[in-house]
Amino acid sequence: MPAVICPVCGKGKARRRCPALEQQICAVCCGTKRLVQIQCPSDCAWLASAREHPPAIILRRQERDLGLVLHVMRDLSERQSTLLFLIFDGLLRYEPPELQPLVDDDVAEAADALAATFETAARGIIYEHRPASLAAERLVSALAPLVDEAGKGSGSSFERDAAVVLRRLADAVGHVRAGEPDNRCALLELVGRVIRTDQRAPRILGPDGQPTGESA
Repeated sequence: MPAVICPVCGKGKARRRCPALEQQICAVCCGTKRLVQIQCPSDCAWLASAREHPPAIILRRQERDLGLVLHVMRDLSERQSTLLFLIFDGLLRYEPPELQPLVDDDVAEAADALAATFETAARGIIYEHRPASLAAERLVSALAPLVDEAGKGSGSSFERDAAVVLRRLADAVGHVRAGEPDNRCALLELVGRVIRTDQRAPRILGPDGQPTGESA
């Protein structure tokens, strides 16, 4: 019988039964898209096996992911780091319009526009900077309320922190994409591997940079 081609990548031989997709997929997609693009059920045998005995390629990817995240977080304060992960969580929860998937360039453009808005606000000027593309503008509309809520009542110190974090996020797109130049979602996939959308939302930060006890 002819080999069945993986419906996910369209290249590999589909030899693994995927309970999430209810069809056969290739081993590569099973290993690399697990819990990132494929929402594996907790009773998946392949998931359980991978957690108990992660292959060398997964360990190397985890080490690389950790290095990339540490590079993005370099020199950030505790409040800035918490805000960065809040934005990461927002990126994962964001649902773009059908047939218009979000890509890294949209993230960079949206982050730059939001950073400019907060930089202007920190100088006492209210002006909303808008990105050029519609996809980035939609993302700004989703992320802005999230960041605003996190810094409610914190004043210009939070606005400066938010600008630093958003500029760092925009720069991270180029840094991560340098290792995967053909992958337009390299940063988004990295975020998906280090953050899980079912985790509890980060706490809102008060003026002193400490959690207020409320959930974002």
